[in-house]
Amino acid sequence: MTIIDVLANELKIRSTQVQAVLDLLEEGATIPFIARYRKEKTGNLDEDQIKKIEEQFAYQTNLQKRKDDVIRLIDEKGMLTENLKKEIEQCCTLSSIEDIYRPYKEKKKTKASAALAAGFGPLSEKIIEEYNVSPTRLADPADLEQAGYIIAEKISDNAKVRQYLKEQFQTFGILETKKKKDAVDEKGRFETYYAFEEKISRLKSHQVLAIDRGEKEKILAVSMDIDQERAERWILNHCFAHTGKNREFLLGCVHDALKRLLMPSLKREIRSLLKEDADQKAIEMFGINLQHLLMSRPIKQKRVLGFDPAFRTGCKLAVLDENGMMLATDVIYPTAPHNDFEGSRKKLSSSIKNYHVELIAIGNGTASRESEQFVAKVLKEFPDVRYIIVSEAGASVYSASELAKEEFPELTVEKRSAISIGRRIQDPLSELVKIDPRSIGIGEYQHDVDQKKLKEALDFTTEKIVNQVGVNINTASKSILKYVSGLNKRSINALYEAKSAHSITSRKEIAHIKGISEKTYEQCIGFLRIPDSKDPLDRTGIHPESYKIAYELLEKLHLNMDDWGSSAFTRKLAIANVEKLTEVLHTDEYTLRDILHELATPGLDPRDSLEAPLLKHDVLTMKDLKHGMKLEGTVRNVVSFGAFVDIGLHEDGLIHISKLSDRFIKDPNEIIHVGDIITCYVDGVDEKKGRISLSMLPIV
Repeated sequence: MTIIDVLANELKIRSTQVQAVLDLLEEGATIPFIARYRKEKTGNLDEDQIKKIEEQFAYQTNLQKRKDDVIRLIDEKGMLTENLKKEIEQCCTLSSIEDIYRPYKEKKKTKASAALAAGFGPLSEKIIEEYNVSPTRLADPADLEQAGYIIAEKISDNAKVRQYLKEQFQTFGILETKKKKDAVDEKGRFETYYAFEEKISRLKSHQVLAIDRGEKEKILAVSMDIDQERAERWILNHCFAHTGKNREFLLGCVHDALKRLLMPSLKREIRSLLKEDADQKAIEMFGINLQHLLMSRPIKQKRVLGFDPAFRTGCKLAVLDENGMMLATDVIYPTAPHNDFEGSRKKLSSSIKNYHVELIAIGNGTASRESEQFVAKVLKEFPDVRYIIVSEAGASVYSASELAKEEFPELTVEKRSAISIGRRIQDPLSELVKIDPRSIGIGEYQHDVDQKKLKEALDFTTEKIVNQVGVNINTASKSILKYVSGLNKRSINALYEAKSAHSITSRKEIAHIKGISEKTYEQCIGFLRIPDSKDPLDRTGIHPESYKIAYELLEKLHLNMDDWGSSAFTRKLAIANVEKLTEVLHTDEYTLRDILHELATPGLDPRDSLEAPLLKHDVLTMKDLKHGMKLEGTVRNVVSFGAFVDIGLHEDGLIHISKLSDRFIKDPNEIIHVGDIITCYVDGVDEKKGRISLSMLPIV
């Protein structure tokens, strides 16, 4: 079976689809480009499927290389047999190859290697072969001990023994945690694991990550075990064809191999596998959360005041026009220790009046609750103005970055932060791409998982969303352009230089910019929008390579672009005979359907169909909450054990996974996503700890 066939099997697609993707990647095509503009070649595979093909092909190629290397290395020692070669070739994982290769590796000095060097090899073989002779009759105790070391190492090097023990751990193994005697856990973060026991097969990813962190912080002691007596019996029967009077001695060798050689390394391996699996699930959850966060519906064409709360240093204000351009900044001191309510009220009121502010975006950090109360009082004079609490996670990272300094060199870090908070409401995608996703405050244990894999996964998610939404080339920042298909630092600088000189008026113009190669143009151009272009197709996701087909389609349907967007225009597109037109226009069904969709939805932002954020005019406090109270909230974070929901308080409420639905839920994303506007009910309030329990199920 070829690597192509293996991938097709694993991903449950056709081999021709796998081959098409690999060919396109080899030609330098990007994943977003392949997913959007080469559907006819891949059979309509999406970005995630294409990414899996890319990753799995790399793994399978590496796997085959390692197989070839191991076969060569064993053959060079003159120890390769046809059966051994076949066994290696049938391996499906790198670890299984290493288990087979283990006995043939050059080892550091061990008790067994020392015993072999001292000439105890023949004695070890004699003990095994002469099973009806008591080992005590073959040698004295000191020599038997040396022979035992050799037998124990042979057992520990046996690939099938190692595989059996791994399966025992993964199926029947128990993991136990206890609080270390002198450990200090002031906030009780790991209280759940002070006396915890669970089957390894039932451990949840968040438990694995929490236990690993508790162990790393020297608060928890972790142990793992299996039924060792059962394991010893199996190993004895598997490794030795016959046993008799040597049985007790061999059982001692098995015990030694298990305790001294196998268990320590296998426990490390199982813990590593658990961590790897937990990392993968946490990273997947993080990616899903990021995807929904980046796809949050923007509040367009509104003047926004970004409000960065603080106590001692004052609250920073930034007024932004409808396009996110800064109009004014200020600082007010409505909170302790200054408590300048009246002076702050006058300044905020003046900003609202002078700049026609329609919405105030308040960061949810320090002094957020006090700032919200202040804003709500001021807004009693402005019944048409609303406010919203915005997650400011990562705003400080952005405001201190080189990018922020470049954008606003004359402003302080705090004022830049207020701008970021305001822009997150106007265009979440454009603003959030400026910040390392790991700083945005979604997901769980983001600092504990494999950072390289996390960054790769989040960059891929961001790239996917940016290209699905599309980018207005004339307003795009370098931060968002770096995620556009086909663009690199050189081509982004070339685009920036060109648009800084004058607005780009057509896609054709981009093709002639120095620094934009033919390949770069092909890969990026469909994702770049030019709303003011004379050619209306430049405003769409239709690729220029398909413009001829698009205009021929309009001609066949007797449609004029002057009527674009009218109900009659859209109706004709909806009833078009795709099968017939595909044949007439000499194209494929996927391309034609995409063209029809783009023509039917001129300039549509896919985010506009999502729920709008909840806007507020008054304050809710924890004391207002009553058991069973019905509320509306915005999902801020989804984790493996539930979801955190912003219900308008400083503290987000938690909906445990068991309260998401009246049916069993394995993954909260089956029910709920970041950015969702949901109806929920108050299940419990702990004012002392500042914890709110919520439920999506009505509370009777």
